[in-house]
Amino acid sequence: MTMTLKMSWVASANSATTDFPLNNLPYGVFSLTASTPRCGVAIGDMILDVAACEEAGLITLEGGPLLQSGVWNPVMEAGAPVWSALRARLTELLAEGAADQAALAGHLVPMADAELHMPFTVSEYTDFYAGKNHAFNVGTMFRGAENALPANWLSIPIGYNGRASSVVVSGTPVTRPWGQLKGPNDALPRFDTSKRFDLELEFGAIVGTPSKGMVSVQEADDMIFGYVLLNDWSARDIQAWEYQPLGPFQAKATATTISPWIVAKAALEPFRTSTPERERPLLAYLTEPGPMLYDIALEVGLAPEGKGETIITRTNYAEMYYSAAQQLCHHTTSGCSMRTGDLLGSGTISGPTKDSRGSLLELSWGGKEPLTLDTGGTRSFLEDGDRLTLRGAAKGDGYRIGFGDCTGQIQPAIDLPAWAQEEN
Repeated sequence: MTMTLKMSWVASANSATTDFPLNNLPYGVFSLTASTPRCGVAIGDMILDVAACEEAGLITLEGGPLLQSGVWNPVMEAGAPVWSALRARLTELLAEGAADQAALAGHLVPMADAELHMPFTVSEYTDFYAGKNHAFNVGTMFRGAENALPANWLSIPIGYNGRASSVVVSGTPVTRPWGQLKGPNDALPRFDTSKRFDLELEFGAIVGTPSKGMVSVQEADDMIFGYVLLNDWSARDIQAWEYQPLGPFQAKATATTISPWIVAKAALEPFRTSTPERERPLLAYLTEPGPMLYDIALEVGLAPEGKGETIITRTNYAEMYYSAAQQLCHHTTSGCSMRTGDLLGSGTISGPTKDSRGSLLELSWGGKEPLTLDTGGTRSFLEDGDRLTLRGAAKGDGYRIGFGDCTGQIQPAIDLPAWAQEEN
């Protein structure tokens, strides 16, 4: 499978630094001033208005029209043959020497002029806890190294059902949450703003075709339409008080930010890699038929308001212990049906070294070792005005398959309504 750059007649797509060469062709939704959101495909520094292309007869899909709703769910639900046909047609239209350049030119929009929107309607959201380094670090902080991993962790992809309504597109402001907090020496909880607000560097898998009943790991992989970067914002102090016995709840309900472009699974095929060697065998149903992870370099930048950015971590999606296909397979074992537009968060992606940890909880070791920023000052947890940017790319020979920035800036908590204030 090729790992070399495919040349396009869109000149900016041939740069070694663009996230969006012809090899990528990710799916998003955009609008211009006073226009409604439309389906588009990123190519270099441009967006191809594929809704307009479908209207003009340049793109014809079985069961179509599928590109007119302003979200990608109709294409996702149409299944793998339609996904392949669309990708092949886009490659044909945008490749160097393509015959339809003149007709397409009028449907290209400068990305700098566009506003990006949620690329799909999220049906359900499930977040996993499937990075071993992260789980070991967090477990060590709270239970000691000898009891860091729960007894079930090496056998099962642990997860919880989150809120689809919390998922927002990159650029959406994130407001510091209120919640119940209780310190170890407090007799009773109090209602206050989160003081230990955090990021989690994750990867999101998007379900295309729905399921009924249990599916295999291979069938689960076949169901996945594409991937996004994902920041699972987390209020650690709210979580510490609420999580027993049923796990995260309000601590994870503030926001979940995703990158604006869905990178099709087909674009990532050359970068497949295997999950790590295991301490003990998995049960048969979780056995992978082949490599199910991807070699995708990831980083997080933190910029205080009005200041420059510090890269606070660098890691790789290949660090995960369970793949998205294994997570999706396990999700169906109870008979749980998966729907078009279901989103699965990978869990925090941390590497084995301190500078590759995927959350401030780990980077500052629970606040005991504050992180020094390049622009001055330190961080144990996020402060108002902080801007977080997740980036990721699979790197081939002279090109990269990127996702676009996944960004959110922390806004101060809302003023507490009078009815929620404590009496003096």
